Amino acid sequence: MSRHRRNPRWRLALKLAATLAFTASCVWLAFPQAAAFAQLERGLALVDLTYVWLYLPTALVMHLFRAWRWEFLLRPLGAHVPFWRLLAVSSIGFMAILALPIRLGEFVRPYLVAASGPDGLRLAGPIAGGEGNPHGVPLSIEQGRLRMSAALGSVAVERTVDGLLVSLYLFVSFLFLRGPHAGEARVVAWASFGLFAAATGYIALGVRWPDGVLRWTMRLTLLQRLAPRLADRLAHVVRGVIDGFRSLRDARNFAIFVVMSVLYWGMNGFGMWVLARGFGLGLSLDGAFATMSVVAAAITLPNTPGLVGQFHAAGKFALLLYLPAALVETQGMAYVVTLHAVQGAWYIGAGVLCMLITSVSMGRVIRAARSAAAESAAEQPAASEPGR
Repeated sequence: MSRHRRNPRWRLALKLAATLAFTASCVWLAFPQAAAFAQLERGLALVDLTYVWLYLPTALVMHLFRAWRWEFLLRPLGAHVPFWRLLAVSSIGFMAILALPIRLGEFVRPYLVAASGPDGLRLAGPIAGGEGNPHGVPLSIEQGRLRMSAALGSVAVERTVDGLLVSLYLFVSFLFLRGPHAGEARVVAWASFGLFAAATGYIALGVRWPDGVLRWTMRLTLLQRLAPRLADRLAHVVRGVIDGFRSLRDARNFAIFVVMSVLYWGMNGFGMWVLARGFGLGLSLDGAFATMSVVAAAITLPNTPGLVGQFHAAGKFALLLYLPAALVETQGMAYVVTLHAVQGAWYIGAGVLCMLITSVSMGRVIRAARSAAAESAAEQPAASEPGR
């Protein structure tokens, strides 16, 4: 048994089996009976394709903001990636998140930007401070190359801020909900607001007292006593996130990142509202933002391949809070399926196009994900040493 646990192939097989079981469960939740597919077909027959075309410009704006905003988390680390290279790397990374199982795709974007080298990564200013680093933030550049742990830390910060914004959007949207589920929704709204407040406080403490926050985080988990090896891995992850928080001392770049993130999520919710009009749902704007928030929260879990089932089950749950069940089973699920298909085709198409332009093969993307995971683990001992 212990050999199996240490064998990477067994671990991968177990993760894939769990992923497939999770996918099957989500598909069943979205389409519990065979009749659900007949209802879906009837809903798809009623779609007004004009609104699908109107949705595409919002998808373009979302994509550009989602890619460009990362620049303002990399700058405080002492790096600047030209916009078109950043767009290509991000597009390939977004595609990998959809295409690769067990969230391996999350490693692709930081790995590709870290591996760009001096020709694709230039310094934003003097290494030791000065105009490019006015706050004296510890930089993570080694011979013109961004360290993998630093790139992963910036992505962790991006994910944290996204979680905070989604929680806030969900809180505001559920406050306007009326109907039989309003009471339960308000409980969820206040719970998400509490999560938002707690996470904001954690970030503030991490910026001010990074070592103390890491130490108390590990103490509260009790893993140092119960599972020391797992504690070391968790400490590495937490340190990477907290190290990323240090870049938030650059108020100007972080403020730009937050504004662009608000615009990205705002356009996401608006685009979903536009698309819903093509299915005759009568979904309100706050309902569209609530649906966006529920789906976004659901897909932060270990993702199913292509988010199949996971996206649909979350979308169905959110729509049932705002619309009659009979409408959700027909036009509502047709809307969710179309939204998932359009978004999936967009990100995969953009990723494939950027792979062709940059001569990056799918094999290299898969190898990048594996290498990134291995490199991240290799940096773990150094990152978790006291005083580093």
